[in-house]
Amino acid sequence: MFAVHLLAFHFTKLKEDQIKKVDRYLYHMRLSDDVLLDVMARFQAEMVKGLGRDTNPTATVKMLPSFVRSLPDGSEKGDFLAVDLGGSQFRAHQVKVFDDGKQSSQLESKFYPTPKEVIQGNGAELFDYVADCLLDFMETKNLKHKKLPLGFTFSFPCKQTKLDEGVLLGWTKHFKVRGVQDTDVVSSLRKALQKHKDVDLDVLALVNDTVGTMMTCGYDDQRCEVGLIIGTGTNACYMEDMRHIDLVEGDEGRMCINTEWGAFGDDGALDDLRTEFDRELDLGSLNPGKQLFEKMISSLYLGELVRLILLKMTKEGLLFNGKVSTALLTKGKIEMEHVCAMEKYKEGLSNTKEILTELNLFPSEEDCIAVQHVCTIVSFRSANLCAAALAAILTRLRENKKLLRMRTTVGIDGGLYKAHPQYAKRLHKVVRRLVPNCDVRFVLSVSGSGKGAAMVTAVAYRLAAQRKQIDAALAPFLLSLETLREVKNKMRTELEYGLKRDTQASATVKMLPTYVCGTPDGTEKGKFLALDLGGTNFRVLLVKIRSGRKRSVQMYNKIFAIPLEIMQGTGEELFDHIVQCIADFLEYMGIKGARLPLGFTFSFPCRQASIDKGTLVGWTKGFKATDCEGEDVVDMLREAIRRRNEFDLDIVAVVNDTVGTMMTCGYEDPNCEIGLIAGTGSNVCYMEDMKNIEIVEGNEGKMCINTEWGGFGDNGCIDNIRTKYDKEVDEGSLNPGKQRYEKMTSGMYLGEIVRQILIDLTKKGLLFRGQISESLRKRGIFETKFLSQIESDRLALLQVRRILQQLGLDSTCEDSIIVKEVCGAVSKRAAQLCGAGLAAVVEKKRENQGVEHLQITVGVDGTLYKLHPHFSRVLQETVKELAPRCDVTFMLSEDGSGKGAALITAVAKRLHNVGQK
Repeated sequence: MFAVHLLAFHFTKLKEDQIKKVDRYLYHMRLSDDVLLDVMARFQAEMVKGLGRDTNPTATVKMLPSFVRSLPDGSEKGDFLAVDLGGSQFRAHQVKVFDDGKQSSQLESKFYPTPKEVIQGNGAELFDYVADCLLDFMETKNLKHKKLPLGFTFSFPCKQTKLDEGVLLGWTKHFKVRGVQDTDVVSSLRKALQKHKDVDLDVLALVNDTVGTMMTCGYDDQRCEVGLIIGTGTNACYMEDMRHIDLVEGDEGRMCINTEWGAFGDDGALDDLRTEFDRELDLGSLNPGKQLFEKMISSLYLGELVRLILLKMTKEGLLFNGKVSTALLTKGKIEMEHVCAMEKYKEGLSNTKEILTELNLFPSEEDCIAVQHVCTIVSFRSANLCAAALAAILTRLRENKKLLRMRTTVGIDGGLYKAHPQYAKRLHKVVRRLVPNCDVRFVLSVSGSGKGAAMVTAVAYRLAAQRKQIDAALAPFLLSLETLREVKNKMRTELEYGLKRDTQASATVKMLPTYVCGTPDGTEKGKFLALDLGGTNFRVLLVKIRSGRKRSVQMYNKIFAIPLEIMQGTGEELFDHIVQCIADFLEYMGIKGARLPLGFTFSFPCRQASIDKGTLVGWTKGFKATDCEGEDVVDMLREAIRRRNEFDLDIVAVVNDTVGTMMTCGYEDPNCEIGLIAGTGSNVCYMEDMKNIEIVEGNEGKMCINTEWGGFGDNGCIDNIRTKYDKEVDEGSLNPGKQRYEKMTSGMYLGEIVRQILIDLTKKGLLFRGQISESLRKRGIFETKFLSQIESDRLALLQVRRILQQLGLDSTCEDSIIVKEVCGAVSKRAAQLCGAGLAAVVEKKRENQGVEHLQITVGVDGTLYKLHPHFSRVLQETVKELAPRCDVTFMLSEDGSGKGAALITAVAKRLHNVGQK
């Protein structure tokens, strides 16, 4: 028993001595966590360099865009072919993807050798060989008569400008085919296939094996957004945000980046970590100075590294009694399979003895222990370096998503990872140590390079079909210049109808006279009250106007809410609530006893008989108070004041907010004769020549006309451009069949149009995985402010997803892109339609003045115009296009409904005083 313990102790001591000896000898190959974190930081810097347009040409890590923009979502289906070139064998595959709700697929493959004369011959021979093998495969599977989409896995660095095109940057591994570098490999394959007239194939996607690995694993696990190959070669790919990829146009969504990380260090960035053995191996390779990171990691080189280390140690008398065999001197004699066998847990030492004996080295037990440890250090360094670079990618993904902690999946393939007994465990452990804030799942890919190419092709197929359906849904929102001209001309016709006595009663654009007959001239002065009713809030203002050199307008206001039950209650309740708010304000300002002139901004269609008489034509914007339509709102306000019997006011003018907007801007710019509101509602007013207003007596001077253009189209004249979504929004509104133009152009309705489109696309399975959430079913959930936020150029898709999450919509990156596109289509159409209507008004003004070229200012207010990132620009461009002889300046109004009402009151007082004199 004692002898056994003694023997065991002797062996352990012997092992420790040999391990220490090798550790000292290969000290530089043992990398601490600090060194690995440094490598990780260096690789992150290289990634940024590769993604930048200016820095990419000099970057070693090329960060090649793959034009794969979407991961599988489980709805892919169909039959696909794939060919796979890049490893030790060439493979042809048939992949069937089933849409059975189980995300199942079936793969059939055939392997073909890659003879040396082919992989080191010329390009034409290589692609003819690939085509011949593929045809043989199709023959054996009885597929020659079928037209199937083909994915091409080509595991070499290619520069892609689209999914089905790739220019070879340079051969790697043991390939060295002449005449292929700097040419499009897809074209070469197509040419080779075209020689066979009996088959009809087209290559839909060129895929790197790394991308294929990610896509294969992504089909089974939708968290998979990284692909990793550790085999004959090594590489990684991942899904990068488009906004960071300078080499490709567009900022929306994500794209898979093929890092081509094998070249990391080719600029000397890893020289401090490369050993004399790495340098010697590189000098003896097919591509000296290239793929230096790959030469420290991949299975093609690790066996050779071990051989070079053993050779030097033997020459120095540290192994095999200093006796070098011919085999040890021969390049390539130790391969990766030998390293794997020597590192096996139990039989490793006996395998080592066997392998070394075959190399005529006659090892002692000490030699076997030392050689086994050399293998461990070489393969462990490989796993460490791989983990550091992978940790850099995972950190970038987490930072892109702005997450403190991230869950993700890495799809892995490659012989070294699969065959080596310890490699996977080591890699996982080091990655988790380097990025403790990433919960990483590693998934082994099953035939990633073949099935992956088919999956990329299947996803491309799915996206093309989806794109067709999305384009069809949004096509009616794309208005041609010709259509916009038609809208302008129809609006012009309707404006004329509204002005004429005979047609005004049946006109949809009511062209209501406001009895505002002048714009400010700068002499206005005094204290005025203004009321502003037009939305869910109600304001009371005190406005002090000073004239002369110190011309100024000072305003004090208070905002009061109007509850829904009052908006939709009785007229008496509504006006009593308004008077209550006025009383609160007068008390607050300490002016309850003063009888001030008041301007009442009432932003609903009114028929006026004078400046202080306004009969409500009909409620809009969600108001539905009873016993108001057909009544004079000024009388209703006076009666409510009398009922309260606390104060008295001189109601001088009832004002539309659009007129107030024009007057506010007219105070600053005398050229302003048009007011536009593009907010909750949509409307325009302008100064019309009295001679054209048949419904008002007198031909002298001008009067402001409140067009109430929201009703344009209520007679069916624009039905040709109304979509099914517009009709759904109209039918679900408080006033079906009314204000049709407003429902296509104003902020109150745009969000609802978007919601209807999103529901339709979801029903078709194009959004939110085909699941209509409860929140999406709620009318009004999609407010127009969300359109403005979602369409903001500064907003990354991540933030778009957050907005959608606030609305209870769990969206993918692709969903967010589609939602943004839908919002863009709806708001662009709104701005164009608004521009077409405005073009009709400015053209009318030009003709009224009888000038060839008109210079005019439009005063504008409204949240849609002010806050939406593109609305104002599109509107202005449309006006310019449709009214080229009008030079229109757009001026933002500063509180048209408050300040404007006071100015109208002041102008009316001034004109009244002039009249009295």
